[in-house]
Amino acid sequence: MSRHLAWLRPIRIFLTLAVLWLVIAGPELSSWIIGVPALLFATWSTMTLTGDRHAADRTPYRSRLRLGGLLRFLPFFAIESVRGGLDVASRVMRPRLRIDPGFQSYQMHLSNPIARVVFLDSISLLPGTLSADLVNDQIEVHALDASHDLSPSLQRLERVVAQLFVEAEPGKLTAS
Repeated sequence: MSRHLAWLRPIRIFLTLAVLWLVIAGPELSSWIIGVPALLFATWSTMTLTGDRHAADRTPYRSRLRLGGLLRFLPFFAIESVRGGLDVASRVMRPRLRIDPGFQSYQMHLSNPIARVVFLDSISLLPGTLSADLVNDQIEVHALDASHDLSPSLQRLERVVAQLFVEAEPGKLTAS
């Protein structure tokens, strides 16, 4: 973005967050009492954390979302959230707990820093999982049932997250 259009960036961020707030909170006007200050703070935080540097000075990573990726991620997010909740609830509600807790390692291939954070945070969507540690590209995932291989689910999640963002090296994620 050129310097003379830089003033549009906070407005674009605010409006994007406002649409997200509208989707989450609904059209109730009273929600904007909390929503507007939260959106202003989130816009300020985004501008502060990402910096307001000239485009040539920015990192090569692009945090822009892809619309097609977003349309794939949202239903994935909803379905996996419900599946994860039902799985944990069914484990807890049974007379004999079906758990074998432990850790599994997973090699992450995402290069975009924002995509990496979304991936790490989204691991908890998968039934009985939680990202516990990250060293370089190696993730330690805690699982309620470590006897079950998490790799296929993690690979699928990583592909969905890669499609959500403009990923620098998407070729690494095509193999299943």
